[in-house]
Amino acid sequence: MELAQVRLLVSDFAACYRFYAEVLGLKPQSGTAQGPYEKFSPATGSAGIALQDRVMMSEILGDELGDAATGHRSLVVLRVDDLDTYCEQVTARGATFLHGPAPMTDRMRVAHLKDPEGNLVELQEWLLLRG
Repeated sequence: MELAQVRLLVSDFAACYRFYAEVLGLKPQSGTAQGPYEKFSPATGSAGIALQDRVMMSEILGDELGDAATGHRSLVVLRVDDLDTYCEQVTARGATFLHGPAPMTDRMRVAHLKDPEGNLVELQEWLLLRG
């Protein structure tokens, strides 16, 4: 078994597409900015994040997805090599941070922000990899 992706169900596909592609700098698979689906990948690693239009999925699953999500139902985690530099870069591209960069443990520094749908995104810098 292999984890193919984490898929977020979103209502404003275009805004979320812009956030993951332009603000966070992830590479879109096909460039389909209007949806209803797109997968994003970081420069390294095999895991990916995908966006799926919520209305399309509600047509498949019916009442199960009829209402908009409330509260925090997901946390997307991305590892970066230099947290301070990456946070400066994404702030310049429109990101607003809720927290950090700050230590989370003695082995990790983190920063938190939200995408346009309110999904939490955690940026991690693993201090053990810094040498």
